[in-house]
Amino acid sequence: MKTTAGFRGIVACAASCAVLTLAFLAAFGLRAEAQSELARGSRMPYDAFDRLPKTDIEVPGGAIHVAFAPGEVVLPKEKILDWVKTSAKAVSTYYGRFPVNSVKLLLVPVDGPRVRGGTTWGYRGAAIRVLLGRESSADDLRNDWVLVHEMVHLALPDMEERYNWLSEGLAVYVEPIARVQAGDLTASEIWQAMMRDMPKGLPQAGDEGLDISDTWGRKYWGGAMFCLMADVEIRKATGNRLGLQDAMRGVIAAGGNHEVDWPIERILATADKAVGLQVLTRLHNEWGAKPVTPDLDALWRDLGLGIQNGSLVFDDTAPLAAIRAAITQARAK
Repeated sequence: MKTTAGFRGIVACAASCAVLTLAFLAAFGLRAEAQSELARGSRMPYDAFDRLPKTDIEVPGGAIHVAFAPGEVVLPKEKILDWVKTSAKAVSTYYGRFPVNSVKLLLVPVDGPRVRGGTTWGYRGAAIRVLLGRESSADDLRNDWVLVHEMVHLALPDMEERYNWLSEGLAVYVEPIARVQAGDLTASEIWQAMMRDMPKGLPQAGDEGLDISDTWGRKYWGGAMFCLMADVEIRKATGNRLGLQDAMRGVIAAGGNHEVDWPIERILATADKAVGLQVLTRLHNEWGAKPVTPDLDALWRDLGLGIQNGSLVFDDTAPLAAIRAAITQARAK
């Protein structure tokens, strides 16, 4: 189970932000003892979902079954479904197909604007629950990253909890890149955000390796930093022919998605095999057990990234400028 709260800084969702009302659960005949647990957001209400009217959305390689929990929202249903399609397109663009053959998507109206958070499960089939602010505007959905983040979780097998940094970090890293590749964001926007936020993943005093230190920064941005470094290393080793995108497509091609449980060693070995390298396994051996502090400032310079007067500027003469450009360039399926 992966949980996300709804603001760009990326936080783990508090239990209170994943609430289905007891009245709603009771209306579908769920046992009283189950209602309390489900209201805390610890499980997907599969049985309740199955009794709701659904709209099916076809996506490359699969289908999304969308259901709305009871409650009013300002936007027309068609606008909300368009947002689902846009999010799925971004993920499908990055992975070459949608990560699973079928996913249940439950949209739960809650107070306020914007998307308030999301959670992804796989234990009874792939499922996502998203908390949709009743007053959400079209711009709110256009700018939303939560649904893409949750859909990226579908592309990785479930693992032991101590490796959540890989699942969360991958979702933090892939989400904006996928949206650039799909034409929903600009490369300037996401690189500036990475330069601003990636240092949050650097080890602090007392931190250990990613497998051990379960702090917010290490889990989300430390995991994202691992993915960035892996992407750059793969591209350097292959003359920029392949990247993390190809490695993670290899996991899906081998049957790896959120509906199955794999040990992290199998995930990384499968990804490495897809690009003919040992980059991910080696980085995990280095970063998993002990704190590693890469020189991010040097990396930004090598990628040709700089800030002038508060704005991002690209230096296309930098040694890794071609790698930076390739990371956000859409790939053929």
